[in-house]
Amino acid sequence: MAGLRIAILFKHRQSGRWMLPQIEELRRRGHQVMVVLPPGPGPLPTELNRRGIDVVESPFDFRFRPNLATLRGLWHLRRLLRDLRLDILKYHLYAPALAARFTSVGLRLGRVHVVVGPLFLESRLIRTVERWLWRADDVVICGTEYTSRQYGALGAPPEHRPATTPGIDTGHFSRRRYVAEQRHVANRRTGAERDHAVEPGSDGPTAEELRAKIRAELGVAQDAFVVIMVAYVYAPKRLTYNGRGIKGHDLLLPAWQSFHARHPNSHLLLIGGGFSPPGETHRRDLVRRFGVDTDPSVTWLESVTEVRPYYNAADLSVSPSLSEGHGAPVEAGSMGLPSIVSDAGGLPEVVDEASGWVVPAGEVAPLEAALVAAYREFEAGELTRRGDAARERMVKFFDHGPAAERIADIVERTAAGVRTR
Repeated sequence: MAGLRIAILFKHRQSGRWMLPQIEELRRRGHQVMVVLPPGPGPLPTELNRRGIDVVESPFDFRFRPNLATLRGLWHLRRLLRDLRLDILKYHLYAPALAARFTSVGLRLGRVHVVVGPLFLESRLIRTVERWLWRADDVVICGTEYTSRQYGALGAPPEHRPATTPGIDTGHFSRRRYVAEQRHVANRRTGAERDHAVEPGSDGPTAEELRAKIRAELGVAQDAFVVIMVAYVYAPKRLTYNGRGIKGHDLLLPAWQSFHARHPNSHLLLIGGGFSPPGETHRRDLVRRFGVDTDPSVTWLESVTEVRPYYNAADLSVSPSLSEGHGAPVEAGSMGLPSIVSDAGGLPEVVDEASGWVVPAGEVAPLEAALVAAYREFEAGELTRRGDAARERMVKFFDHGPAAERIADIVERTAAGVRTR
């Protein structure tokens, strides 16, 4: 099957690069893909334009307010979808899913709902509504087995809720690729620049030299046990987890304070600012509440353009989320880092007993105990074995290439089913 017209509804302009392999696979198969976004600049539309992927401005901003503007925006979105003459409407995140379901009623097209994170299903109110609304989708592609089970509990049959991870580029997230790229950059330098970049006579920096460089820039001892957490800070939600931040920063920071007091040769590296203005407000509250600004054992970088150098400089990744899909441990594992994860959402699917630890979500003491266990292996020189196992697991189960092919297969089957109605 070729020549499908496919539109993807998405509400963020700052994130969403994980969709790109799926889009490229659909285009490789001869389908026309366009992405419908609210107007305005951002990294996502910039990258889409660079790749020659059509970006269509959405007349609806995916904010549901009880006013006439919402109805007007939905009406104009319906007209847009009708005029695009689509075979498939694919939508990510819950607000675009609601908009897609409402505005595509009566249109002869396939509806593909892609669910990466399960947070919205953990709201009792939304679960009640979704018990009926999932029937508006021809298929719900669940990013985790956990999400698929959630939809199963709402009555969706197995064929309606296939579990398929979006995956990541395990070639890009690898120490070998990162080091090779840094050597290429170093070897393009000449004269004094090269002399200062690498040791004389070498072909470029090694992984160990790159690790030492980042640690020196952060002011971290070269022999320290470095723990990394990569996550945006999201503002607490009223409808889930009693108004607590979902990424678990408020769990890791007290666990870290207790752990570091007993293991001073350690450092915590947090990467990620507030995802939105309310998220940044919450981040600043965490900094004040836990004295991060005055704690030399913690470094909090709000944003970085390239995260691989920091994974390379770390020994362990931690993801203590209250709600999560597969999250940062997939990137960390691909870079050869073992992980401590909570048992929330799809996180336990990422880590096995050879590559990390799973702890109860929402509890500080088990998180600290896992840090202690990881530190013991670090001191004994055994932690790298877990990192090697993590890398093998990510390549086998979480690479974006096979994942994009599976998603494209589902899209094509959905279109074929629509054509036979």
